[in-house]
Amino acid sequence: MQALVYTDIETIIYKEEKNPKTVNGESIVKVSASGICGSDMHAYHGRDERRIPPLILGHEVSGIIDKGEKVGKKVVLNPLITCGSCDYCKNEREHLCGKRIILGMNKPIERQGGFAEYVSIPNKNIYELPKKLDIKEAPIAEPCAVALHAVELGEKELSKPIEDTKVLVIGAGAIGLLCGLIVEKIKKCKDIVILEPNDNRLKESLKYVNADGFKPGNKSIFNDHFDLIFDSVGLEITRQQAIQSIKPGGTIIHIGLTQPAGTFNFRKATLQEITFIGTYCYTNKDFEKTLSMLNNKEIGSLNWIDYRKLKEGPEAFQEIHNGKCSAPKVILLI
Repeated sequence: MQALVYTDIETIIYKEEKNPKTVNGESIVKVSASGICGSDMHAYHGRDERRIPPLILGHEVSGIIDKGEKVGKKVVLNPLITCGSCDYCKNEREHLCGKRIILGMNKPIERQGGFAEYVSIPNKNIYELPKKLDIKEAPIAEPCAVALHAVELGEKELSKPIEDTKVLVIGAGAIGLLCGLIVEKIKKCKDIVILEPNDNRLKESLKYVNADGFKPGNKSIFNDHFDLIFDSVGLEITRQQAIQSIKPGGTIIHIGLTQPAGTFNFRKATLQEITFIGTYCYTNKDFEKTLSMLNNKEIGSLNWIDYRKLKEGPEAFQEIHNGKCSAPKVILLI
């Protein structure tokens, strides 16, 4: 099969690879579409100890079952593979499973990803494609589930209805935009601000979500102003922006993984009773709810997705790296 292989820092090669082998309890899916995630970019930059080259990246996947159960069915994959038997898995918190792994990782267990013509995955992680969801758009389900989980975590911490709050979203990539779309279109909040340094990406995102948009450092972003903040970037500087901008008693939802450490105003967090929640993925129920949401077009048009051919993947990674990609999400078509 043809695949995109991460071979070294900032190096992705389109090349021939061995097809996945049939495994009991799993199916082999002929990939139709696979999205480039921020975590794929972290690997590309050599900043993810769970993804070591050589490796086929990619975990936002849709396709058609080629071998295994329900051959010929159009499907979308939940790439979060868990043990199913620990306390977390038994209590519907499988996203916290100590043995969790995602497609496109090789630490602690190797799982080749979806930037390839074929991928193998456990049958329990396969969902039939909803009738009104285009197979090429379906990879957006995974980041949308991440965003939904993040929004509902934040909503639980609020002291008033989310529609009455001031919300700041830091970052207008797919996760940030999806948080904004869910907060506006599903949670009915009307006071949303998005911060994004890439002018083209900010302009593109604001076509789809009813929000004010600014570059970082804009004087319109007041201190102690927002009830709920989503940091979808995860840099030291974005965490500093979040703690500076949050109201007393407010909540910061930290989703980004870009920079693991740095200074933070813990004094303000303590004195003003700020809630800080880290979140990485989603539950199976979140994923199922997301598929229904997308099938019913509840977050509106997905025309903000940019599509490329799999063989054009190296150029797409380079464009994203150079900040020249205006689309919040790039999906590779196989």
